[in-house]
Amino acid sequence: MSETTDLLRTPLFDTHLTCRAKMVDFGGWHMPVQYSSIIEEHNAVRTAVGLFDVSHMGEIEVRGPQALDLVNYVATNNAAKLKPWQAHYSALLYEHGGTVDDILVHRLPNGDMFLCVNASNQEKDFEHIKQVAGKRFDAEVLLASDRYAQIAVQGPKGLATLQKLTQTNLSEIKYYWFADGAVSNTPARIARTGYTGEDGFEIYIAPAEAARLWNELLKAGEEFGIKPCGLGARNTLRLEAAMALYGHELTASINPLEANLGWIVKMDKGDFVGRAALEKIQTHGLTRGLVGFEMKERGIGRDAYEVWVDGKTAGWVTSGGPSPTLNKNIGLCYLPASKAQPGVPIHVIIRNSPVEAVTVATPFYRRAKA
Repeated sequence: MSETTDLLRTPLFDTHLTCRAKMVDFGGWHMPVQYSSIIEEHNAVRTAVGLFDVSHMGEIEVRGPQALDLVNYVATNNAAKLKPWQAHYSALLYEHGGTVDDILVHRLPNGDMFLCVNASNQEKDFEHIKQVAGKRFDAEVLLASDRYAQIAVQGPKGLATLQKLTQTNLSEIKYYWFADGAVSNTPARIARTGYTGEDGFEIYIAPAEAARLWNELLKAGEEFGIKPCGLGARNTLRLEAAMALYGHELTASINPLEANLGWIVKMDKGDFVGRAALEKIQTHGLTRGLVGFEMKERGIGRDAYEVWVDGKTAGWVTSGGPSPTLNKNIGLCYLPASKAQPGVPIHVIIRNSPVEAVTVATPFYRRAKA
């Protein structure tokens, strides 16, 4: 592990070292990639419960009389339809339609808005929202990341684990809703959200409480076989669920329509940043689209590998790797719009050799409904 001092550290850095985590540089942060093995951690989340440090993620607070109006204008989803204590997935766009970031939007009962944004994008997102706000909206935009640590409890036993440490009735929090309460006697925002394809909760707490809460959660989940999980399992889990990762499926040059995220773009809500560009794209039609694939021959289609259709270069892999749940090698890739559909034979170029694969529907994995 590198001990480079210029990497940022979450409040759980020392805890990860104590747990003998393998640490890596992730977007300028010291983060655990694994503790035991990626497969063990992955399977723990799918079958029981796993614990993730996601304190590197950013938090932005939007306050004031026009907080909702600002968020609704700067993001693609319709925040006006959110009820107090409800959250949704959304995106920030540039005027040309490319993606600034994908985000979670939470609506508070006092009218304030709470945004969770990607770690490496938080300063960029903050400046983008502030610039859009300008003097047009009576709202204050605050980068609040320093005031929050974030721990994710994910998996079918996540509720039972977390319930031991809070008086908040977690079963009453619906999926993509949240509540303010206390976890292990410390104030906490408890959101029933996650990035694994499983049920679970993301807990926002004061950084000083993070290490204590982490250890108490591990103890609470011991009877269920809880495991601390790193970025490796987080990636395989989100890939199986076909959840976008900024910098891969979404970038400044990729819009949400071609990323299969048209469902978070509400064109009927009125004007928003990037709307005019998306209208033009819709009028002329998409030129490319994101589609899943699975390997038919031995080999793993890694990020940025070239993809061929009919013997010609047609696109590229955005994310790829083994699926521990499905026991096959899977991935996501961009292809011409006419080919971005299930059942198309493709070849992924691995070490200069074309390896057979086929496009498939996503998500690759969907949890059974309770």
